[in-house]
Amino acid sequence: MTERTDALKSMHTSLIDARNGYDEAVKQSEGKGLTPLFQEMVSLHSAAASAIATHLTALGETPEADGSFMSTVHRTVIDLRSYVTGLDENILPSLISGEERNLATYDETIEATKADTPEYATLNAQRDTLAAKIEQMEAMKSRFAA
Repeated sequence: MTERTDALKSMHTSLIDARNGYDEAVKQSEGKGLTPLFQEMVSLHSAAASAIATHLTALGETPEADGSFMSTVHRTVIDLRSYVTGLDENILPSLISGEERNLATYDETIEATKADTPEYATLNAQRDTLAAKIEQMEAMKSRFAA
């Protein structure tokens, strides 16, 4: 495997793990509070992972469908937060922090690819979309803090 395919696989796995955490949040929030945000993030990460999976397949790789051990960690954290404090606006700083780690993974993945590769534009567009979503979460956090 090359640095490029390793980076794409890592990015794909990170997106699956994040999606799985948000999917658990949708279930635990039971349609209340931040459910619309959780649903948006499930869709965002699912679509991004699917696009990267297409690139991996074109490179002759088989994308991992279930994520990594971090999926279990994300689900467990969501379950605990739901039980102890609920999944209200107090979870926003944790979500923002997690998505900032995903931005860093995008940066590493983009660096491992070249501008003339098919996935380069996809990764940059996905990164921009995620950065905008983080800004929206920051704005939500500020509204709740006021």
